[in-house]
Amino acid sequence: LGNGGSTLHALRCLEEQYGDQWTSFTVLLIHSGGYSQRLPNASALGKIFTALPLGDPVYQMLELKLAMYIDLPRNMKPGVLITCSDDIELYSTGVTETISFDKPGFTALAHPSDLAVGTTHGVFVLEPSSFSGKGGLEYGSCYRFLHKPDVETMQQSGAVRVRGDCPQLSSPGNCGDSGVASACVYTDSVFYIDHSTAKQLLQFYKQMGTLCCEIDAYGDFLQALGPGATPDYTKNTSNVSKEDSGLVAVRQQLYSLLQGTPLNVIVLNNSQFYHIGTTQEYLFHFTAESKLRFELDLQPVAFSIFPDTARPSGQLSIVQSILEPGCAIGPGCVIEYSRIGPGVSVGKGSIVSGSCISCSVDIPSSCFLSAVSVKITDRVEYVTMVFGVGDDLKKRVKLLSDIHCLQFFGASLPECLDLWSLEASEQLFSSEDTCLGLWTARIFPVCSTLSESISLSLNMLNSVQHKTPFKLSDFQLLSVEEMLTYKDVEDMLKFRKQIYDEICLQRQKEMS
Repeated sequence: LGNGGSTLHALRCLEEQYGDQWTSFTVLLIHSGGYSQRLPNASALGKIFTALPLGDPVYQMLELKLAMYIDLPRNMKPGVLITCSDDIELYSTGVTETISFDKPGFTALAHPSDLAVGTTHGVFVLEPSSFSGKGGLEYGSCYRFLHKPDVETMQQSGAVRVRGDCPQLSSPGNCGDSGVASACVYTDSVFYIDHSTAKQLLQFYKQMGTLCCEIDAYGDFLQALGPGATPDYTKNTSNVSKEDSGLVAVRQQLYSLLQGTPLNVIVLNNSQFYHIGTTQEYLFHFTAESKLRFELDLQPVAFSIFPDTARPSGQLSIVQSILEPGCAIGPGCVIEYSRIGPGVSVGKGSIVSGSCISCSVDIPSSCFLSAVSVKITDRVEYVTMVFGVGDDLKKRVKLLSDIHCLQFFGASLPECLDLWSLEASEQLFSSEDTCLGLWTARIFPVCSTLSESISLSLNMLNSVQHKTPFKLSDFQLLSVEEMLTYKDVEDMLKFRKQIYDEICLQRQKEMS
């Protein structure tokens, strides 16, 4: 469906559930996170349930979103506020300034960002007459919306502005010296659709019957808006992860439907947009001296049992986990919902999620390890995905002869397959079409216990690191894509609850 299709589907569910009553609702619609291929520890349960190193017990992204938007409904007419689950918007406004969603059409929040950030987000080309660039909050109108434009397009379309004070640009270290003029653009985050426009979109969805392609709520809705919008974008599929036949036709219909609909912009000059959608961003914001860590007061140890002998450095993020005396965690690591036994060492800059590691083992630096409960028949079993933190799970090739372009922990995939006694064939990949990549590669063994699953996956990694054979051909193997098909969410939550109960019990003992 894509996040646009799922938005339309949610609107239909609201109407089916509440009839005409939904016309009086103010709705918060959060996309829970898709496949989360760039942050796969959130794939099984959704990015909106990502744990934060904050709160006691820990908050998830959902709680943070509700806290951030708590003041918005009182100045919002009936309609739908749409947001993603992997971004955080922090802003400061004057005492008398109010964010109001009360205009017809679309209304979007806009944040000052450097040009590099603009290339991976939506960018507003603001009407010059409606915008001064002064004050904490301004209401303006948008001439045109650009979706993930290159720098040249931003400059030619008039999106680039010069800011003398350059407050809080969206990525660290880009502002230069204070007071030096900097180029910036205004990028998107949250947007609101008033009720009559939402109703138009719902009507369009009903007429479509069945969607045959992925629709993007940002690219496909917002690019149709504003007086400067043209239908050219409908044929540009360079930013589409999966191009379906029919996408261009659906975009053209959406353009015809929405053309002339106003795009109002609430410019938050003193704001910061944070994205936590990739392993690198996740590690940076949770473990480094990031602005977000400072602004939200993120903790090195949140609701966890951490041995006295291992003093937490500020560069760690331990979230709802039990670490036993004798384990060693390197700097820059995130450990969430896990139990780490004595004799376990985790190298720097690694992510360990949903795991129980009891045997003595060295987990290398920059390692990504995340266990998933699966139910293929009636029995709960376990599969652990393991990668390098920088491995590209989105990368795909069309031909078997090109799989050498796929990198697993610094080695080409064919090299790894040789070490694991696996044959490179179409059957090795789970995807029905010719999408060959790490996401669809059947390389992870299914095991009857969690600890065995983790042990085997670490043996795979060890084999690649030291170029020593490790036979996988005797095991039933799944791809990450298949893990999500067979995932047993109930069992994964049960494991988290066991850790939660043990932490509570330990605290009670300490208090008594």
